[in-house]
Amino acid sequence: MTKTTWGGPVPDPSRTQRLGAYAVVLHDDRILLTRISARGYPAGAWTLPGGGVDHGESPHDAVVRELYEETGLVALSSHLVDVHDTHVVALGRGDQYEDYHGVHLLYAVEVDTSVEPHVVEVGGTTDIATWIPIDQVGSVVQPVLSMVEHALARADHFSRGV
Repeated sequence: MTKTTWGGPVPDPSRTQRLGAYAVVLHDDRILLTRISARGYPAGAWTLPGGGVDHGESPHDAVVRELYEETGLVALSSHLVDVHDTHVVALGRGDQYEDYHGVHLLYAVEVDTSVEPHVVEVGGTTDIATWIPIDQVGSVVQPVLSMVEHALARADHFSRGV
């Protein structure tokens, strides 16, 4: 069967649903972001530290693990605050059409801000971890994934959530 998108007919895309846990770490007027490496998708985009919840893993453990792997920072506290999702039918990995549904659990996380963020995981899907001034997100620092914009639109929830 063939589906039609704004670009015309396309073959039935593969369906993927992914559960992820992400850290929203705010400090003063900055947010902790990571950049997706050439191994990830979409490469070069900025996102929140986090990623997929492994089979059998609790989402709380996943956000703590992913935060450390991608930023070298240890969660001092974490609290589930919000859920974001995205649903896209488009060219994805390997230039194949994909019907992708990502469900993102967003945690307010507190870290020791005296520790400089750095990527710990070698060969992963993150190549940079850094503090970004909030007023530069989406303008100077781009592209950003929609979950970052979602979190920033609700920043007061995350600063109270810790």
